[in-house]
Amino acid sequence: MRTVLIDPLYWATPDDRVPVPATSRHDPVSAQQRRGFWLRTLHQWHWISSAACLVGMLLFTATGITLNHAARIEARPTVDNRVLELPAPLLEALAAAPEDGNAPLPEPVARWLDDTLDVPVGRRPAEWSPEEAYVSMPAPGADAWLSIDRETGAVEFERTDRGWVSYFNDLHKGRNAGPAWGWFIDVFAIACLVFCITGLFLLHLHARQRRLTWPLVGLGLVVPVLLALLFIH
Repeated sequence: MRTVLIDPLYWATPDDRVPVPATSRHDPVSAQQRRGFWLRTLHQWHWISSAACLVGMLLFTATGITLNHAARIEARPTVDNRVLELPAPLLEALAAAPEDGNAPLPEPVARWLDDTLDVPVGRRPAEWSPEEAYVSMPAPGADAWLSIDRETGAVEFERTDRGWVSYFNDLHKGRNAGPAWGWFIDVFAIACLVFCITGLFLLHLHARQRRLTWPLVGLGLVVPVLLALLFIH
């Protein structure tokens, strides 16, 4: 005998029928639409963040190699040492300067040094003492300083340049690069985080079609952890 199952709601009157919520039904079309939405959104943020941090990532990757082999990369620093004398009117301006503490050089003195030495002294703080004013002027890939004898007006300037490799290495570390470069590193780091996080979600969405996805991700985690545990002491 053939058994026929009849939905009891079919025989109910219109007033007695219980509506079945649409959300309780499995809708493959809606699921596919949601997947397509997230794929488009993640792909958009992924390529935008990759474009924003592409050049910076190349820079930091290359300098990561040079920093890792810094002992093998020979640097031939060049030293520029100059001695000159401050004009008498400017020497008088130093008399009004403080005898201790940190404060910028008087503006006329700083302007004369900028023009004569062709170095950006500007409003850098100077270390003052009764005998001299000392200004430290470090920069990426270079170290520089100048001192002014407050009695005689003798100025000594010295700059040590360690080359382009050292310059980019210092940019990698943010050493003596100023606040603007520090902000760039922060923004670049955020762009890299967006790039990596969107990449992780894209891996999740494509993992069913690519079986090696999670083994490779796990390998990227396990290898550095094992190296740190076994070889770093």
